[in-house]
Amino acid sequence: MPLTIGVNALYMIPGGVGGTEIYLRSLLAALADVDAVNRYVIFTNRETDADPCPRQPNFRVIREPVPARFRPARLIWEQTALPLRAALAGLDVLLNPGFTAPVLAPCPSVTVFHDLQHKRHPEYFRWFDLPFWRLFLWAAAHRSALILADSEATAADFLRYYRVPAERVRVVPLGVDPAFFRIRQERAGRTPEPLLLCASTLHPHKNLDRLLAAFARVRARHPEFRLVLTGVRGFHTRAVERLVRDLDLERSVQLTGWIPREELYEYFRRAWAFIYPSRFEGFGLPVLEAMGAGVPTACSRIEPLIWLTAGAALLFDPDSDEQITAALLRLIEDQQLRSQLAEAGPRRAAEFPWRRTAQLTLAALEEAARSRA
Repeated sequence: MPLTIGVNALYMIPGGVGGTEIYLRSLLAALADVDAVNRYVIFTNRETDADPCPRQPNFRVIREPVPARFRPARLIWEQTALPLRAALAGLDVLLNPGFTAPVLAPCPSVTVFHDLQHKRHPEYFRWFDLPFWRLFLWAAAHRSALILADSEATAADFLRYYRVPAERVRVVPLGVDPAFFRIRQERAGRTPEPLLLCASTLHPHKNLDRLLAAFARVRARHPEFRLVLTGVRGFHTRAVERLVRDLDLERSVQLTGWIPREELYEYFRRAWAFIYPSRFEGFGLPVLEAMGAGVPTACSRIEPLIWLTAGAALLFDPDSDEQITAALLRLIEDQQLRSQLAEAGPRRAAEFPWRRTAQLTLAALEEAARSRA
């Protein structure tokens, strides 16, 4: 019999949650592509005016009146109203793609942990946010039938900090939007601009302070280059903006904030290279997308980026100003390296289709639903 699968999209604020929005939209589209049998019910919030639900007869959306931008209200609704809505919808299983899950769900839950930053680096969280993360993620970790982790590194972190049975954890890597492979073909016929691209939320762990300092040094040799930072204006935005002014980079650094995908694609078409100096990641989707587009890429020598790039990107120590500067200079000056990375990147990225992400996710949902019987 077909399952009725719920999707807890209450957390999703268009343009406000960074990569987890891309994840959810891409996953739902891929699920619609691989599964025409089961029924999907997507629970969204008041801010989600752009419908994330695929236009398929087995998908429908229920828009809840809760304001997700006010996190306490969203979390309270998730714990109180969502279980009732799930029961009325007759759910067989509930997918929670954004870390948290209703403790009293009337059916098994499958919850996605994209990373364990609140455990690994609590110093990157605002003091008033951290208690919410600790409480609600602990509850989700222990109440969910299955946990999905974006990478082996995240799965290892999850088992280390929550000590649940390993058989409850599945590694489900993310995928690459096919648009990036089309961009690779488009780039083959054009000369890139002197533009260094970094797609990153403006949060402290993204290490953008060091990137800006390194870029300031690079401009002494290459004043024609610009740096473009795209992504959600996180709570490190003011510090980044202040550093741009202090380093006299206002004419050469652009902070776009969150932008539509088509606009982001255009930056990838034009970029000379992609740089990603993050000190912590659960997966590293922007790196994978840059490789798929054939943009020469450099990123931090950390897991899971070492595994993700598999030799298809230039790696550097994110805590070394000298190595970040050297990586930027090599991306600009070393044409042989640029050619090698532009060829290796798409080959590696092709190993991560969203279709496989959807198939693995669906298998976990079906397994969790069977556990109820």
